[in-house]
Amino acid sequence: MINKQLITRRFSRAIESYNREATAQKQIAGRLNDMLAHYLPARPRHVLEIGSGTGFLTRPLLRTFHPEKLILNDICHEMSTCFADLLSDRQVTFIPGDAEQLSFPSGQDLIVSCSALQWFVSPELFFKRCNTLLSGHGYFAFSTFGKENLKEIAAVTGSGLHYYSLEELKKSLSMHYNIVTAGEERIRLTFATPLDVLYHLKHTGVTAVCRQAWTKGDLQEFCDKYAKLFSCGNAVTLTYHPLYIIARKKP
Repeated sequence: MINKQLITRRFSRAIESYNREATAQKQIAGRLNDMLAHYLPARPRHVLEIGSGTGFLTRPLLRTFHPEKLILNDICHEMSTCFADLLSDRQVTFIPGDAEQLSFPSGQDLIVSCSALQWFVSPELFFKRCNTLLSGHGYFAFSTFGKENLKEIAAVTGSGLHYYSLEELKKSLSMHYNIVTAGEERIRLTFATPLDVLYHLKHTGVTAVCRQAWTKGDLQEFCDKYAKLFSCGNAVTLTYHPLYIIARKKP
């Protein structure tokens, strides 16, 4: 079960370290922005970004499209501090809170989300609601994560999020959208030790999937099993499995 309070708390704690540690998420944001620049036929005037985080996608979007109005949302209200320079301009506003519960202005030309939808209780309902917020020929674009995401953690601990496949997401979107493009990739990071993997996850907020504290014995067991299963030379691996979709509202 997704615990939104735990998610908020863990990501709020990771604000200071996120930009340093979230190398995969930064790469994913750049890829999504490049895809939007390639596939969108015109500059979106009104843009809504869901799960803006510290701005990995926000700032490239602004440089690429120069929208007249950009609404940012994140479940952590503290994330607004990352946009202090932008929020002084009426072009950009920040609406904190759970995007599955909030109301947003309609007439959006582009709704975009990067590395956030995996935390949603019901992405399908959100897809439907986004359709009502888009202008007549608006676009809905997002990245999320597929079934192999953090597969090492799931194998060692037996816990993790429920991830959708690319085909499942395309099917969920098909009633309200035409798929413009869809793709996936694997990003494999390497770390010196399993402890470094845990440090990375903690400082990117990804440990929001796990509530319990570990004992010293738990930690040693994790490190031993992780090193046994996922060593690569003198390092250990961690896999990210981003999915990318750009869809257009059906006329």
